[in-house]
Amino acid sequence: MSNIEKNDNAHLAEPITGPTRLTGAEILWATLVGEGVTVVFGYPGGAILPVYDALRKFPIHHILVRHEQGASHMADGYSRASGKVGVAIATSGPGATNLVTGIATAMLDSIPMVCITGQVSSKVLGSDAFQEVDITGITLPITKHNFLVNRPEDIAPAVRYAFQIAKSGRPGPVLVDITKDAQQQSALFDFAAAKPRPYAAHPMLSVQHDHLHEAAELIRNAKRPVILAGHGIMQSNAGEQVRSLAERMQIPVGTTLLGLGAFPASHLLNMGMMGMHGESWVNHAIQEADLLIACGMRFDDRVIGTPTTYSPNSKKIHIEVDPAEINKNIKADVALVGDLRQVLEQLLPLLPGRDGSAWLKTIADSKGSAAVLDITNLPDSGHLYAAHVMHDLWRITDGKAIIVTDVGQHQMWEAQYYRHDQPRTLITSGGLGTMGFALPAAIGAKVACPDKEVWVIAGDGGFQMTACELATIVQEKLDINVAIINNGFLGMVRQWQEFFYEKNYESTPLVSPDFVKLADAHGIPGAAVRDRGDLEAAVQSARAHKGPYLLNFLVEKEDSVYPMIPAGAALHEMIRRPGRNPLDEHPEDL
Repeated sequence: MSNIEKNDNAHLAEPITGPTRLTGAEILWATLVGEGVTVVFGYPGGAILPVYDALRKFPIHHILVRHEQGASHMADGYSRASGKVGVAIATSGPGATNLVTGIATAMLDSIPMVCITGQVSSKVLGSDAFQEVDITGITLPITKHNFLVNRPEDIAPAVRYAFQIAKSGRPGPVLVDITKDAQQQSALFDFAAAKPRPYAAHPMLSVQHDHLHEAAELIRNAKRPVILAGHGIMQSNAGEQVRSLAERMQIPVGTTLLGLGAFPASHLLNMGMMGMHGESWVNHAIQEADLLIACGMRFDDRVIGTPTTYSPNSKKIHIEVDPAEINKNIKADVALVGDLRQVLEQLLPLLPGRDGSAWLKTIADSKGSAAVLDITNLPDSGHLYAAHVMHDLWRITDGKAIIVTDVGQHQMWEAQYYRHDQPRTLITSGGLGTMGFALPAAIGAKVACPDKEVWVIAGDGGFQMTACELATIVQEKLDINVAIINNGFLGMVRQWQEFFYEKNYESTPLVSPDFVKLADAHGIPGAAVRDRGDLEAAVQSARAHKGPYLLNFLVEKEDSVYPMIPAGAALHEMIRRPGRNPLDEHPEDL
């Protein structure tokens, strides 16, 4: 039984419903219980010790991380896998600043998370006291909102408001910084009275009737429409509505990296991933489209290439919950600002259906034999390629595992070769591109979904950034499989050096420990895999083992991700796999 399946503290406290006098530390836990929190990820320290002392009275399981950055990534992974608000806790000073990378990761990917930090006592605030840092000032640009609380009676209102802000509109992280004296002093706790006023959507989040009809007319008249499926589909739970739109109007769908799984990969209308390392036929379809319907995506630079050359002949319908994203990168011809699911529920009755067979045939012809992503086109002479690992892992797990990736080449190969049919089965850092994300985020995902198969896929560089969290996995007795794609380089940086810096591999060759021995030092079994013929048996051994398992895949060192759009190039100006005809308008890229 894993620690998360039990709770030694559960019998010590019942939910507090009526007004009760408590310390600020007790108020914090009681409020979290009231918000439905059952698990938090954290690391104790002096300025947060009153909170940790009070934890024994409340039915919340605390997972002790090995580094506070791990706590923020775990809370993030928990949220992405479950759709709930993740909670991370740290002390003041370095404890709080160690959360910053994880907070920024959540902010860029719109992940609801509440971070609670201890702060020095009110009487020494501003005096550069031991482990004092202005964490609210530091995190102001990377949170939706943050609070500095120095009175116990303000803790419950601040925490409840933090949860509302984190979940409402475009989700994101919120930080609550609580002084030590506020934790120690007492106040009257009333959970119901601390409820924030109802969330009021921004006045712009009301779709105008004429805009809906204008969008419907554009869709009805389009000859070459494309749906751009983003992360907002999952955040809005709008998968059914997007699928209805695609099927009713016979519109092909391209997905962003964070949108993978929002629209089933096996669906006939799903073209695959777009953008810098997206499929060639998807990027060509976008460039040739006469209408783009952007659903919960923000037209970031990795998706569009250069704005001036992006889908030049298309009208753009942008459906987005955050008004700030409208016209920020790409001008919208029709902007439907609001919750995606609600907007589509209003739009769909205006669309009777259309015949898109001619456009779909054009795209199918452009795919050619590459439509099935034929892995056998890669050399298989005993050498092991990262793409082999991704494809075979997808096949062996039947595409049903939760995959948590780090950032780099392996992340793009996963996106290309592991086909996600279900939402929230790919967990990855998109906007910030945070190395070291995968291992701790997988812990959060496994805690959120204990019955799901969870795989970490990390490069040898990123894995070493947070490898200390192997000890957390062991302490929590979590059944997590780790796959390290070990090519002896900081792979994506090396690829850029190969393409654009004349193969000057400065500071990218990487000396790593024996990862199998490192796992063994933690009591985790593992194996090294060098040949594709050994891959399936190794993966099946990991899956059969009850508990964590580590596989070190020693793959080709100088393999590259194709296609690739160079910085500053147009979406269709892709670097293609060597051996392909660069003049071929529709190459059969893998």
